Amino acid sequence: MRILVSGASVAGPVLAYWLTRHGYSVTVVERAPTLRRTGGHAVDLFRPAVDISERMGVLPRVEERATGTTRMTVHPEGSRRPVRADLSKIFGATSDRHVEIMRDDLSEIYYDATRDDVEYVFGDSITAISPDGEVRFENAPPRRFDLVVGADGLHSNVRRLVFGEESRANTSFIGAYFGVLTLPNVLDLDGELVIHVGVGRTAGMYGARHLGEARALFLFRSKRELDYHHRDLSRQKELLRGAFTGLHADVDGWLAELDRTSAFYFDSVTQLRMDTWSRGRVTLVGDAGYCPGPAVGGSTSLAVVGAYVLAGELARAAGDHERAFPAYERVMAQHVHGSRAVALSAAKTLIPTSRLGVWGLAQGARLISALPAGPSRALVRLTTRSARFYNSVTVDDYPSSPAATGDQGCRAGDPGGGLGAA
Repeated sequence: MRILVSGASVAGPVLAYWLTRHGYSVTVVERAPTLRRTGGHAVDLFRPAVDISERMGVLPRVEERATGTTRMTVHPEGSRRPVRADLSKIFGATSDRHVEIMRDDLSEIYYDATRDDVEYVFGDSITAISPDGEVRFENAPPRRFDLVVGADGLHSNVRRLVFGEESRANTSFIGAYFGVLTLPNVLDLDGELVIHVGVGRTAGMYGARHLGEARALFLFRSKRELDYHHRDLSRQKELLRGAFTGLHADVDGWLAELDRTSAFYFDSVTQLRMDTWSRGRVTLVGDAGYCPGPAVGGSTSLAVVGAYVLAGELARAAGDHERAFPAYERVMAQHVHGSRAVALSAAKTLIPTSRLGVWGLAQGARLISALPAGPSRALVRLTTRSARFYNSVTVDDYPSSPAATGDQGCRAGDPGGGLGAA
């Protein structure tokens, strides 16, 4: 059985890994000419995603590339005294197994784990998908696949082709935007996150321990959706300057790097709320099907879990997508709904709507880091939805032997066994 996956960021390679372990022949097509190195921001892998990465044999590399951020300094707008917090204690209280890693590093690790077993086609994109599985591309000649999976993000090309305008009607803007830029590590940050928080806007800077550069992350509120195209970088930079100029002299300095940064990203914090992620031979995984909200909803962990579950349900159904796709959606439904609630709660906390909220964010971080481990863990679990949600996510064991049919047998190096409760 031949399966085409669109997108080589996170969900795509993870899905390709598990599909090959179940005996399927997998091709991954990626619009970018090479593996993307866009200077992306740090992402969180929570317990289930860490467990899946361990089963893939890549956890040592993931931990080696962890950002190493353990301290946070918060500068509330209008306050002369910063608040310092112990991030390792906060992360430890939030999840009993957690790794923060740069998104580009994670993508490269997953790609490396699959490149010998998976056909990757870079610099191309799907232009049409027929009901019988014929796929047309921008550059390559048409090919026929048994199944097609969109793992190509919030602005999914596959979702647009298969669901059309219906998919746009199911996006829900939750009132915020975020941006990320790469810049020199002018603050010489090593294991520290520095953030400036004002009403309706938060800006932070951090440096991963293995990078010579730093990242600046911006989150701000907007009552309405802003007018820009997701590929119009000049307009996006203009919007970011308008939202943050004057917050603090340090932040103004970060904004000054916009015209010379080597990498920049900007997007709305938008949830995708579709009734189904599958149609015929096509299904969606990760942000392409159920983005909970970039930067606030744990979408990276959700994508890893979704990819693992989709591959497992296909194996369990012996490749019958008419059984596997509905089963995949049933398994993921609770996780997807929970992630949406997490995103709404996180956005409210990270981008305060009042001066009291600014004060509460700073003082809450101070209190948690000042308490002993036991009380701080209890406080976080009582006051954050994210801890309760991520620690409750479990996934099934799936068959270790290939359930697929076709011209490709089980790949070498199959670790065998199931994941169990993750």
